[in-house]
Amino acid sequence: MANIGYSFLLVLAAFLWGSTFVAQIEGNDIGPFAFVCMRNFIATGVLFGLAKILDKFNKSPRRPKNKEDSRKLWKAGLFCGLTLFFAMNLQQTGLYLGCSAGKAGFLTTCYIIFVPILSLFFGKKISTKIWLCVAITVVGLYLLCIKGDFSIEVSDTVLLLCALAFAAHILVVGKYGPHMDNVRLSAIQFLVVATLSIFPMFFVDLKGSFAGFGTIIEVYSHFKPWIPLLYAAILSSCVAFTLQIIAQNKIRPTLASLLMSLESVFSVISGWAVLGERFSLQEGIGCVLMFTAVILAQVNIKRKGDSRLSPSSPSSEDRREDRHRE
Repeated sequence: MANIGYSFLLVLAAFLWGSTFVAQIEGNDIGPFAFVCMRNFIATGVLFGLAKILDKFNKSPRRPKNKEDSRKLWKAGLFCGLTLFFAMNLQQTGLYLGCSAGKAGFLTTCYIIFVPILSLFFGKKISTKIWLCVAITVVGLYLLCIKGDFSIEVSDTVLLLCALAFAAHILVVGKYGPHMDNVRLSAIQFLVVATLSIFPMFFVDLKGSFAGFGTIIEVYSHFKPWIPLLYAAILSSCVAFTLQIIAQNKIRPTLASLLMSLESVFSVISGWAVLGERFSLQEGIGCVLMFTAVILAQVNIKRKGDSRLSPSSPSSEDRREDRHRE
């Protein structure tokens, strides 16, 4: 098994994302862009504060040492933030337009299809095994999330575009994440998302009127609305996305996308555990298929007479990815 510890971090991130769907739906009362904006400003402040604390205790070995390092860090954060801006706002808008959580989970997690496709444009070769795992995962996602007839609506199209943006974000993190200060990179990307979200928030959610800020203040003058906002900001954004950046330093993007696709499994499990939703046989089969695909993707098949492909050694795809990063 390769990179088990980092794989666990991505599974933990998937759990946090999957359990955040309810918080996102509840947070839509103030508008999708306003929720994304506030969520990311909070995440930015928390992570920059954490970076300063880590600096104080000399726990930031990759922090920028000079202006050139800072320039590279902010460039990486800008590109990560741009892709994440589209991904997060499209997802929140799709939920705002009325897409159910289960269907939204299926459509969002279709980034597992887009990641290997987009990787081809970067000259990366995808093994037959990974394509098989992607196919198994898509079947599992369908069984897990889709009930009844599958029809395409406006919200579905928005969420498919969201999946494309998340795929781009995974690839950008895979490109810029290594050798960067992970906490600062995560903070910068959230700052970019929050800053860019101000404009659609003002012109769409607030309809171009400063009076709309009074409504937001009124909503958050009560304690209850803070629960989904802080959950999404701290656990989903601060923790989960930072875990993604840390783990993707060691795991190739195609495998990372398969691991993170488990957010749909955890969204169903969370609904069953917290909301008392029933867990059907179809959903159970879907979960089993997805876990099977994830495990298969991490196990390197040993060829007869070839010790290089033992489970403890990197596959040919791993070696190609390592050469690409070097």
